[in-house]
Amino acid sequence: MSVEIRPVNPTKKEIKKFIKFGNSLYKGNDCYVPPLLGEEIETLLPDKNPAFDFCEAQSFMAYRDGKPVGRITGIINRAVNLKTGTRTARFGFVEFIDDKEVVDKLFRAVENWAREQGMTEIIGPMGFSDMDHEGMLVEGFDELGTMATIYNHAYYPEHMTRMGYHKDVDWVEFRMTVPDRVPEKYLRIADIVRKKYDLRCLHYKSRKKLKEDYGQALFELINEAYDDLYGYSPLTKRQIEYYIEKYLGVLRLDCICVIVDKNDKLIGVGISIPSFSRALQKSGGKLFPFGWIHLLKAINGKNDIVDLMLVAVKPEFQNKGVNALLFADLLPNYIKNKYKWAESNLELEDNTSVQLQWQYFERRQHRRRRAYKKKL
Repeated sequence: MSVEIRPVNPTKKEIKKFIKFGNSLYKGNDCYVPPLLGEEIETLLPDKNPAFDFCEAQSFMAYRDGKPVGRITGIINRAVNLKTGTRTARFGFVEFIDDKEVVDKLFRAVENWAREQGMTEIIGPMGFSDMDHEGMLVEGFDELGTMATIYNHAYYPEHMTRMGYHKDVDWVEFRMTVPDRVPEKYLRIADIVRKKYDLRCLHYKSRKKLKEDYGQALFELINEAYDDLYGYSPLTKRQIEYYIEKYLGVLRLDCICVIVDKNDKLIGVGISIPSFSRALQKSGGKLFPFGWIHLLKAINGKNDIVDLMLVAVKPEFQNKGVNALLFADLLPNYIKNKYKWAESNLELEDNTSVQLQWQYFERRQHRRRRAYKKKL
């Protein structure tokens, strides 16, 4: 039977079916980490995700013989297009079986939708903002994924090239071995930076207090630090409020470093979390009825891996050793918690200043991701 493409209505029922299709493609794959089902559904609902204040989206599903065989979402981020002076659409949340007809019809649907909206090019996979998953896996298919990244089959990039998509940017990821002690070089640099700029690291015992003191400032700092990065979509006030409530209340406090100056102004922040990868596999991405138990164990129980979710430093303090101060503060907690490895998040392949922060660790670059582009 031929492939049928159907638009997805933005209702909870249809979006849930759309999201669950992704899990079905990776049954038995030990490297795939399912996303939290509820969060993914919420991201695609206009009445839940504040990114829809400045974004438009249309999802599509491919069917053969009434059975789902692929999915994709087209996104237009008007704020980024205004900032960059472009007419760019994004594609994301893409999954498909290894079938040329399925892939071609899915992408033709999203490309036609983008043209109808006046767009002249399309890039992806990307989400509404940097808080969503981005970057198609092109290396590291035999590596365990993370909560913050996309996993996809090795045939995905082959289809992208076949359809005329080309590399726009690549991101790389690293796995570091957590050392037995803080590297001496880090300690020396941290001490110099602390004294030179009169900085200090804050340690919180209360998530509520952290949110009250620096919740807003933290996301404003991310906006400052990431503003020039590829495809960055500045977080609005509504988005900041949304993410403060969504994330800051569940973080493990000894995996967070907050750096302030003598006036208590936020200078840098590092946020890491114990890996949720195995817990999400066990729960299937569901919190209920019992999935939350696996996640709770991942946060507070035995865990070999810590995921480095983000590091943000005020632009005027970048490349001045603040990152050394940050990790000199966090590493003792990693060692105490018996983490063996630390997983970096996505880093643009040419962002050497960021990658230099790992130079004192035993490490390997184990995954690579790509954003593809095509003219419409």
